[in-house]
Order: sequence, then structure tokens, then C-alpha cells
Amino acid sequence: MSEAKYFTTAKKGELLELKQQLNSAKKSEKRDAVKKVIASMTVGKDVSSLFSDVVNCMQTDNLELKKLVYLYLMSYAKTQPDLALMAVNTFVKDCSDPNPLIRALAVRTMGCIRVDRITEYLCDPLRKTLKDDDPYVRKTAAVCVAKLYDIDPELVMEQGFIDALTDLLSDPNGNGRRKRRRRPLGDRRILPQCVPSLHTAGPVFDLNPGTVSKLLTALNECTEWGQVFILDSLALYDPEDDRERQSMCERITPRLQHVNAAVVLSAIKVLMKNIEYLRDTDVKASLYKKLAPPLVTLLSSEAEVQYVALRNINLIVQKKPDILAGHMKVFFVKYNDPVYVKMEKLDIMIRLATPDSIQQVLAELKEYATEVDVDFVRKSVRAIGRCAIKVEGSAQRCVDTLLELIKTKVNYVVQEAIVVIKDIFRKYPNKYESIIATLCENLDTLDEPEAKAAMIWIVGEYAERIDNADELLESFLDNFSEENPLVQLQLLTAIVKLFLKRPTGTQELVQRVLGLATQESDNPDLRDRGYIYWRLLLTDPAAAKSVVLCERPLISEETDLLEPSLLDELICHISSLASVFHKPPNTFIEGRVPGRRVAPAVLFEEEEEQQQPQQQPVDLLGGALDDVKVSTTGFVLPKTLWLDASAGKGLEINGTLARREGHMYMDMTFTNTTAQAMGDFAIQFNKNSFGLAPAAALSVPTLAPSASHDTSLPLNNLGAVQKMDPLPKLQIAVKTSVDVVYFSVMVPFHVLFTEDGKLERGDYLRLWKDIEDSQESISTVHGVTQATDVVLKRLEASNVFSVARRNVNDQELCYMSLKFVNNVVALVELTFTPGSSSVKVAIRSKITDVIRGLQDTLETLLTGGPSASEC
Repeated sequence: MSEAKYFTTAKKGELLELKQQLNSAKKSEKRDAVKKVIASMTVGKDVSSLFSDVVNCMQTDNLELKKLVYLYLMSYAKTQPDLALMAVNTFVKDCSDPNPLIRALAVRTMGCIRVDRITEYLCDPLRKTLKDDDPYVRKTAAVCVAKLYDIDPELVMEQGFIDALTDLLSDPNGNGRRKRRRRPLGDRRILPQCVPSLHTAGPVFDLNPGTVSKLLTALNECTEWGQVFILDSLALYDPEDDRERQSMCERITPRLQHVNAAVVLSAIKVLMKNIEYLRDTDVKASLYKKLAPPLVTLLSSEAEVQYVALRNINLIVQKKPDILAGHMKVFFVKYNDPVYVKMEKLDIMIRLATPDSIQQVLAELKEYATEVDVDFVRKSVRAIGRCAIKVEGSAQRCVDTLLELIKTKVNYVVQEAIVVIKDIFRKYPNKYESIIATLCENLDTLDEPEAKAAMIWIVGEYAERIDNADELLESFLDNFSEENPLVQLQLLTAIVKLFLKRPTGTQELVQRVLGLATQESDNPDLRDRGYIYWRLLLTDPAAAKSVVLCERPLISEETDLLEPSLLDELICHISSLASVFHKPPNTFIEGRVPGRRVAPAVLFEEEEEQQQPQQQPVDLLGGALDDVKVSTTGFVLPKTLWLDASAGKGLEINGTLARREGHMYMDMTFTNTTAQAMGDFAIQFNKNSFGLAPAAALSVPTLAPSASHDTSLPLNNLGAVQKMDPLPKLQIAVKTSVDVVYFSVMVPFHVLFTEDGKLERGDYLRLWKDIEDSQESISTVHGVTQATDVVLKRLEASNVFSVARRNVNDQELCYMSLKFVNNVVALVELTFTPGSSSVKVAIRSKITDVIRGLQDTLETLLTGGPSASEC
């Protein structure tokens, strides 16, 4: 019969009716009631009020009903920790039930309930089930150890569960008869669960030759995913000598013929890590030769597997290009390949290109450049340029191919061709300049910033050979303010080059571009470069010539190769997401990474017996604040008078600074108190401690007499940096049609706190210990009248993040971290005393200059009102 009927119970008094059914003497009514509760929970209804009634249903021999009750407990135990203790006795009893399914279900559920007081009762049943007669129960217990380690690593170590897992590597055949001879390798049903649990506890589990031998022997017995777990663990092992390393590689080599792509890639990972350290060159060459066929075979799989394989091959080719040097053709693009596969194949083709294969590669690339997919065509054209740079003997052929493509007059093809020809000019100076005339013919068709910038660079670089170079550059100058910053920078440099090469007749042009760059641009990079050129030309033209027209280094053959240290790290993560993203794991995941050592679970070095029992669980992710929703807008001070009308020559400015959605803003109200209209508003910041600068032009319309206008100016921290006294001082100039006025404001520190300021617990501890005691400041804030959770919520909204909380001697300690926009990190310890409105604040930072301002800012955030220094 369909179970859909349980999802259609939406009526008044439903919870009361369910409560009565849960306490019914009839087993069928009780079972149906629990199903309705689970159905309601599934669709998002709150049925936590039925907790006690559902828990009473645990005392049953019906396995289906028990599973449903346990499912309910896993969902609601954290919200009802006190009531969840009612279920402990039943859990412990079920762990000794004659039915192995019930024993496994009980230990699995206890491991999923992340409540400290229940975790305490888990140790004895877990220790017992790890030695259970039934292999399914032992397998479930092995998984539970990993869950417990995530909750409390120290408890796992104290209770000896790591040793128990290690013993399971030699687990007996799971037939329930303990008297039978122990097998020399792990049970295939248990080992795949035992190994990942040990893998999770990597920082405290050390592989040794004996354990590695067991794992290698077990490879033949395990399922495919068990093999993946074993191989991933072996990738972390460093053999003691060359003989052991060679033996391990030979025993792993058969996995290269496995039908599962994950097993193949995991085996390649272990081999790639170890082959490099072998001393016997013949053995190394033989093993490397065996890697090519399985990699080629992966490219005959479905598109998704191909893509993952190609991303991993990309790393392998960067490390050892010889492995696939003779297999160029397998990377040629097929007409029905998805575009993401085509792109990866193009990259690998270029990496494998050699003088012997370049002719074949160029023929393929020329064909690809006529495809209909625009992105693929663009990358194909760029690939031709990369071939010219990588293989010098093919440069002329590549240039001829690019000229043929330019003659097609296809806009995006022409633009990409110009971009790569610029790189060819950089690689081979004074060799292919005869094609410049052809490039200039297509000047009017350029509309993409990168193509424009490339063409401008070519004109400026070879200005002495182009008769009308001044006219060409001046045509770009007409829309200078609307151009992309990349084009503006290139145009500025090109015109300065032109002036230095042909000063006669170009003086007016260079003055014009310098004026546009320094006086009418809000881009700090453009403005600074303009001032540098201007001063060089005024003070020492010879020096300007040596700077601007200096000989540039040739561009490298491979500009997109990964850094060697990063490449070595990613090779150790082949077959994982890191090898697909080409990023280290710690850049896109939180928590522990296999093989990465982590700090102890406790934050400080006091003994556990010195601490009082905690009222709330200490969670690495700030679990005590799970129910607090953090706003994307932090604390905002009210607007204050920044510039009065007398100092502003009739202009009055009221303002405040705020942080919204990860960006800084200056919210201002402009008021014209004069009897005439005021317009042409512009704003500029002086150098300041945090490099604050406007991220856009000031948007204020012409103000009529007595008129006001509210505006919000986005800010960034890309401006010039100079330490101010006091540190948060920001000097501002505002230009109007009347005059230029000056004033200064104090930047509230909480506006400068970034959204990525939360440290992991281990990182927090290490940084706290690294900072000297002399770099710590302790103060007391009075008038904190709100509850701790409310205060922490306000701090989190302003990017002061909770790392952990605990109770010591009836005081609640909260450990916080924050990061400024200039990457300065500060650590904060708050001590709340029950019944007191005073909070002790301890601040540590390696940059002590920020501590004073932090004290004032934290006082503001803790009390909910502005401090004197911020008003």
C-alpha cells in the first residue's frame, strides 16, 4: 500500500490527535502515528512538541517502528538535549540486542546525535560493538568512530578507539564464529569502513610497514570504493626505504586496469607520488610507461568522467609531459564532445606540443577556429599563439595561420588573433613587424578591451614605424573616459612612448592624455601612473626614456603553468575535487583535510578537571549560535556633521560609514545652503592607513539653493597607504562648482572588518600562542545589559566571529576573531559574568597599532551605542 497518505494530514488539532495515537495501546495505531510524525517532519513541520511521546515508542520489537523513532531522534535531539537523555537507556539496551540489525541501528543513531551528554554514554556500547560477532555491526561501529572523532577527538584517543580500528584491519571472517582461525587480512565488508575512519583520524593514526602490508593485501578483497579508501590512505604513507617503495608501487600497479575510474586515478596518485623518489631509473621509466594506457582509456568514458580525467591529466602532463608525449591524437577534439571537454583537450594539446607534432597540432587548431562555438574558437586562436611561443620553429607557420584567420573578417576571431600576435611580438621582437599594416586595417572593428589594449600596445611599441601612429592613438583618445581601465592604462603608456620616440608634433597629444589621466579619472592606478609619467617628463626626459622604452624581458613559454609547490601538492590530491578545481583543498572546504595535522581539541592548556561542566556544547563552528541568523548589514552609526556650511563655503555634509553585503559605503547627505545652484561634484581621498579610496564616481546632481541630496559612495582599499595619526583618520577633498573644500572623518573600525575573518579553532590557538603577551590589551566594558547571545549576534553581524565558547568558574568565555581589509588579524577574548553588566575584553594582535581603535569599536558593539571616539 502507498505511503503517500501520511503526507496529506493537514488539519486543526493534528498534533493533539497524533499525541493520542502515539500513546495508544494498539501497535498499529502507534506505528501509523510515528509514520505521520516522520512525514510531517519531512515536509518541514515542527513536531518537536511530540518528542516525549515519540521517545516512549522506542520500547518495541518492531524493527520498522524503531527505525522511524531513531530517525526522529537524530533530527530533534539537539533541540531537546534534556529529553533526549530519556533514550539513553534504550540505546544501551539495544546495543546488546540479539538482533544484529538493532545493535547496528542503535550505535549508528547514537553516533549521529551530536549532544555531548549522549556522547558520554556512547563509549561503552561503541567499544563493545567494535568487537561484535557480526561484521555488519563492526562495520557500523567503525563508521561511528569517525563521527565521534569529529565531535570529540580527545575522547576517541582516551578510549583507545584508534587502536580498536587498527585491530579491525586484521578482522576475522564475519560469520559469527569467533573460534575460527583469524584471516591475515580485513573482512571486505568491514575494511572499507574501517579505513576511512582511520583516514579521518589521520593526525593521530600513523601507517607503518605492517599496516601498509595488510592494506595492500586487502586490495584484492575489497569493493571498488574500499580500494579507493585504501589507496587514498596509502597516498599519505612515506615508505622507509627504496625497496619498500618499489614493492608498494608494483603491488598497486594492477589497480591501473580496474574498470572503475576512481580506483584508477587513486592508484595513479600513489604511483605519481612514489615513482619520483625511486633510485632505479629503469624501474622508474617502466612504471611511468604503465601510466599512459589507463589515462588514455579514461578518455573513452562518458563526458563527465572524461572531464575529470582531463583535469587530472593536465596536472600529470605539467609534472611529467613525457608520459603522454606519444599520445597526442587521443586529445584531438571530436565533433560531439561537450565544450568543457573540448577546452581541456586544447590545453593538454598545447602542453604536449613538440617540434615533431606541431604541424599536426596546427592543422587541428586551424580547423577548430572555424567552428560555430564562439568560446571554443577564441581558445583555439589563442592556442595557435601559444604554439608559436612554445615551439620557436613553428612561429612563422603560426603567424601565417593567424593572418589567414584575420582575413576571414570574423570579428571575435580577428580580436583574439590580435591579442595573441601581441604576445608573439613580445616573444620574437623585430621579427614579424611586417604584418602591422594588416593589423591596423582592422582597427575600427575592435570593441573588446583586451583586443583594444593589445592593438594600442602594438602601435605604441612600433610607433616609429607607423606613419600615422599619432592619428591612430588619438582616435582612441576621443572616448577615453568611457574606455575600460585596461585600455586607458595601455593608451596612456602608448602615447608617452610615441612622444619619447617622436616628440615633434605629439606634445599636445601627450599633454591631453596626461590631463585626462590625472585630473578626470577616479582610477587610482591610472592617476598614479599619469603623475609618474608627468613628473618624469618634466624633470628628466632621459630617465623617462630609460624607464618607458626599456628593453622588456621575453615572455615565458608557458605562462599558465602552476607554481611547482602547488603542483606537487595537487599531485598528492589526484582523484579529488582539488585536482579538478586545481586549488588546494583548504581553499574551498572547511575543517580537516586528510593528512593535515590539526591542533588539539582544547583551546588552552588548563586541565579538564579544573573546568566546570559546560551548559552548552563547544562547537568549532560556533554551534552555540546555530539559531542566530546573522544579518548581512552590520552596526551602523547615525549620520553626524562632517562639514559645516561655514567651512564648506555653503556646502554642508552629514555622513556615516557602513558595511553592506561585503562592501564599504560612505553614506552622505549634501545640502546647499547658498543662494545659488551648486554642481560639478567630485571627491578624492588623501593617503590613509587602510588605503581607502572611492570605488566609483561621486553621484550628486546639481543642487538648487537650500536643496539636499542623499548619496551612497562605494569604497575599496586599493588606494595609496600612509599611516595616519590617529590610525582611522581619513582626509577628504570635495570639489564643487564653487570651490574645493577639505575635511576629515574618523573611520569606525567595524566597517573595515571583512567577511572571511573567522579562524578555525586550531589556527586561533596557534596564532594566540604566537602573539607575545606584551601585544595583548585587557580592558573592561560597562553597560552591557543584553543577553550574551544577543551581543554575540551583533558582533557576528559586524564580522567579529565566534570561534568557541565555554564556561569556567561560572563565567562564560567567548573567543572571537576578526580580520581587517588589509589582512591584519586580531583575536578577542570576552568574559561574561552572570548578573553583571561588565564584560572583560582581551585583545591580541601582531599589529598593536589597531588595538586602541578595536577597544573603542568593541565597546560600541557590546553596548549597542557609539563610543565617544566614534561620534
